[in-house]
Amino acid sequence: MGMSEKRREKIIKALTDNAGPVSGSALAKQFKVSRQVIVQDVAILRAKGYEIMATPQGYLLPQEANVCEQAVLAVRHTPLETGAELNTMVDFGLKVLDVQVEHPIYGELKGYLMLESRQDVKRFVERLKVEGVPLLSSLTNGVHLHTVEYRRREDLEGARQALHKHGFLISE
Repeated sequence: MGMSEKRREKIIKALTDNAGPVSGSALAKQFKVSRQVIVQDVAILRAKGYEIMATPQGYLLPQEANVCEQAVLAVRHTPLETGAELNTMVDFGLKVLDVQVEHPIYGELKGYLMLESRQDVKRFVERLKVEGVPLLSSLTNGVHLHTVEYRRREDLEGARQALHKHGFLISE
């Protein structure tokens, strides 16, 4: 087994051993390679069948046991309201798993978020500003979907009511 294969096995072990995301930079430092080598290794691992998710916080393997329920919320807001929309959901204990838009050419486009605290939201919004990249929802005039996880039905309902009050929730 070559060095590259051994490193890829260690990447899977690092992702398995960590409950949360692991940044590409942290993996690159750990294995004394460039971040681009890690990106390439992750692409190869995905091609071999590993379901590695890339989130704003880093790489993550899906959890086997999911004790939470999931729901999809249809929302619309301006880019400046992104933090308020996401904070509304995490304040009710929801974990925002992803954002999805329907593109006329590509169909469904999805980005993994994995946001579950105000700190996660703050880092995400700050990164948007630093990187200067548009939101996926800019492709659909602000309309998008979020898949969320929740433990209690009343948390989901509270978040829905708050999103509606702020004018973010699209009537279902």
